[in-house]
Amino acid sequence: MDPSETIMTVWPTIGATVAGRWVGRLCGLRLGIGFFTLGKLLALATIPLSLTIFVWQLLPYVCRRYTLTSRRLLIRKGLLPVDDRGIGLDEFDRIDVVMLPGQDWLHAGDLVYMRDGNEVFRLSGVSRPEGFRQVCLKARTALVSFRDVMQQQAAEVSAAAAQ
Repeated sequence: MDPSETIMTVWPTIGATVAGRWVGRLCGLRLGIGFFTLGKLLALATIPLSLTIFVWQLLPYVCRRYTLTSRRLLIRKGLLPVDDRGIGLDEFDRIDVVMLPGQDWLHAGDLVYMRDGNEVFRLSGVSRPEGFRQVCLKARTALVSFRDVMQQQAAEVSAAAAQ
């Protein structure tokens, strides 16, 4: 278990699943006149499917959440959260928001964590991904800045002790 402090936890939307993105693509159809569109009619028609996907994602052995701590970003699975995978806040240098087809209507997106131009980690179906992206970047900046200050102070203490 990571001894660091939890900053924020988000749960993936139905946009993390293929079926959920399919619903999003159907509901995003803009064929029609004014307010009355085919997408809005399909949104009503797919409510049972959307609820089924949502409830499925909450099942004890299926559910997952994304937890940002002061040191790491973790994917936790199960009702009693168990760490599945994670990445240190200093193990990436950029976060891209990727909207897969259907996620736009669901206000969701994938967060892709990059290091030196290569994908190193991905969170699928994050609700309002830009907000979580900003929180992750601020936590990363804080951690990296803190480590830089601590290393500088240690170097100064070593230099003073050597004199």
